[in-house]
Amino acid sequence: MDVLEKAFEILSKYPLCDHCLGRQFALLGYCMENNVRGQALKVSLTMQANDLAKEKNIDGIRRLKVLAANGFSMEAQETLKHLKKRLPKKDAEDKCCLCEGKFDLVDSLTEKALEAITGYEYTTFLVGIELPTKVEEREDEFKAAVNIGYGESIKHEFGRVLGKSLAKRTGKEADYLIPDIVVVFNPFLEKVRLQVNPLFVAGRYRKLVRDIPQSKWFCSSCRGRGCEKCGGTGKMYPESVEELSSKQLLEASQGEDTFFHASGREDIDARMLGSGRPFVIEVSKPKKRFIDLKQIEAEVNAGAVGKVEVSGLHFATKDIVRHLKKGEGAQKEYQLLAEFENELSDQDLHTIEDKFSEICIRQQTPLRVMHRRADLIREKYIYQVKVKKVSLKRALLEIRCQGGLYVKELVSGDEGRTVPNVSDLLKNRAKALKLDVLNVIMDDN
Repeated sequence: MDVLEKAFEILSKYPLCDHCLGRQFALLGYCMENNVRGQALKVSLTMQANDLAKEKNIDGIRRLKVLAANGFSMEAQETLKHLKKRLPKKDAEDKCCLCEGKFDLVDSLTEKALEAITGYEYTTFLVGIELPTKVEEREDEFKAAVNIGYGESIKHEFGRVLGKSLAKRTGKEADYLIPDIVVVFNPFLEKVRLQVNPLFVAGRYRKLVRDIPQSKWFCSSCRGRGCEKCGGTGKMYPESVEELSSKQLLEASQGEDTFFHASGREDIDARMLGSGRPFVIEVSKPKKRFIDLKQIEAEVNAGAVGKVEVSGLHFATKDIVRHLKKGEGAQKEYQLLAEFENELSDQDLHTIEDKFSEICIRQQTPLRVMHRRADLIREKYIYQVKVKKVSLKRALLEIRCQGGLYVKELVSGDEGRTVPNVSDLLKNRAKALKLDVLNVIMDDN
């Protein structure tokens, strides 16, 4: 393909600015932007046409007029003046048929973006481009007509040019995977909007008291609106691990809201002890990202003293949320105080340890959670059980098992929905009095 002839053929049919002509040959030549590439093509064509005109070839003048009219080439216009030839009539509405001259707005769009991101702390950004459907369709039709395989899309060029402009003005780096902020430009509507990506902070929490839910529990009657049953709070419980651990982070980041993610959950009446349960707080639309997490940690623990304690707070990414969800089946260690109808013998203790270590349990969804979980049969593995007698009818069980095992039902049997179970094995009905989670065994990263 003769690049110059192809460029002139295109300009003979379509008015194109430097950007849009150069973009058709974007894969030819390096270290130059499309406007430079387009201008170089037009200058070369002007010189070529000028040479033809000097040789008294009338095609030279025709070519200069095409370049002056459809190429908006000042060089071609000045050459025609020098040759004392009439310039093509210029219409005030004449503009590039693809971009409509919107590449001239790069500086003003960059200014709008800078104004929009004022007040936001960020390290990385990404530029997104929105185009009217008619613009993309027009470009598709154009590409089909000119049939060149060296170009790039107008959307891609706008993204690259505006991204470079914004990087130069802010001194920030573009991140194509997990940017802090996405600046979305619509060059044709001359609008800019922000997509502020969430801030993720991970750590572990310990729940030191019972009767506090992990997450905010809305009132079942009013669904959070506030009613007589909930005392106008909209909640079934006044506090939660989520609220006690998120408030300070939300205030410091100046975000809109928080979302709490954890690797499983303990019952409301169970404590979470040991090193704690891995969790992530997701802050939506934060304005501040450069936060002292040690200070946040201290403030949370001071505000929730004796109730909830957080540790190891660190910045994370969305990937850790997926990691947490996958880790819900990680090994857990529990301590459960069980009470039996009849007295326990030493042999009973040995039987529990022997029969419930290295065994697979089949559990049908417990009756107490049927309202919120599908009625399924799940198989869960128990690695080890240790038992200590604390009174004639009470025993302390330490259980290391696969996550997702309903430990209370392992003791009670839940009307035969957990098989095998301690009550049936000993023929001595039992129930769980107190339950503590001692450890969640998983890598937090």
